[in-house]
Amino acid sequence: MEIKIYHNPNCGTSRNTLAMIRNTGVEPQVIEYLKTPPSRAELEELIAKAGLTVREAIRKKDTPHAELGLDNPALTDDELLDAMMAHPILVNRPFAVTPDGVRLCRPSEVVLDILPLPQKGPFAKQDGEVVIDAEGRRGGKNGE
Repeated sequence: MEIKIYHNPNCGTSRNTLAMIRNTGVEPQVIEYLKTPPSRAELEELIAKAGLTVREAIRKKDTPHAELGLDNPALTDDELLDAMMAHPILVNRPFAVTPDGVRLCRPSEVVLDILPLPQKGPFAKQDGEVVIDAEGRRGGKNGE
């Protein structure tokens, strides 16, 4: 079973998503997208399959988003994609790709919706928030 994650190891959300994938017993293909960015076609496909608009897939925080004027509503998707290709840090993360779909995993537990295998044990995020309890149930506000 092939699972991919477009990952930034400096991002807690990305690390939590990767850990939840591994908690199923599967070792995903980890693509550090800042070192190996997706092609434009791959990026467009990720965004489309995740059901997002290009604007929804752009990361604003800790990026040159404001300096580049990317909040201008007159910019086209092509212009936004050009910026994302020139500055991969603008690609929001993490994107996860599984046989059951593609998601931008923000928050990280969104990945649970597309993992074909269940979690093998309890899981808590790095901040201690319980995502999967000892009985295998989703915890927190998304699992109620």
